[in-house]
Amino acid sequence: MRIMQGLVITLFSVLLQSNALATSIVYDGFTCQSAIDSNDPTPSITPAQSKFEVIENVGEGIYRLSLTGGIPRFVNNNQNVCIDSATAIGYAGIPAVDGLPRPLASIDATAYFNGRELMIVISSMYTDLSARGTPFLPFTTSAVFAFTNTLIMEFNPDLSSFSLKKVLRNRGFTQTSESRNLIAPFQETVLPSFNETARDNPRILTPVSNIDFLLQ
Repeated sequence: MRIMQGLVITLFSVLLQSNALATSIVYDGFTCQSAIDSNDPTPSITPAQSKFEVIENVGEGIYRLSLTGGIPRFVNNNQNVCIDSATAIGYAGIPAVDGLPRPLASIDATAYFNGRELMIVISSMYTDLSARGTPFLPFTTSAVFAFTNTLIMEFNPDLSSFSLKKVLRNRGFTQTSESRNLIAPFQETVLPSFNETARDNPRILTPVSNIDFLLQ
């Protein structure tokens, strides 16, 4: 057991040079039928792969990762699992450079691994690109959602895999709209936690089905 744990720590610590691929863990599944509804884990028929790749060993068990494909989406007491790429990876954009925000192909993540438990934190931004403003309609920015997903995994030495045990998920929300108030011409909505209702709590999710990331 200790030998296998030491091997995994070593694999996570070794970053290959010359642009070669670094150590990664992967989960194969299917994309989500509903791209953005976090309460719908129904899988589609399109294959997808959630992949975390080590890009830097910071030291003291902390690693920088690159996430591609998305992360498993599930809800409590439901065996369905799909891979969410729309919100888990999200959008980015600088107006002067990119114009409208665009979907990302990958996103950075941060991990801590102690040889038995692996914790990964991913923060992403999603926009519905619904901004509008004409002489006949009130001004409103797009609805912008900030997502934070914390994945807690346990190393399985027999299968050389990481079993997903918990996901701590939080969705924030921001939007600006026109106001008729001359003192405050704009109304800004800022909600650090907006998972089901305004000012609610982050969700603590436990998978019913086995979700195993294989070491590559």
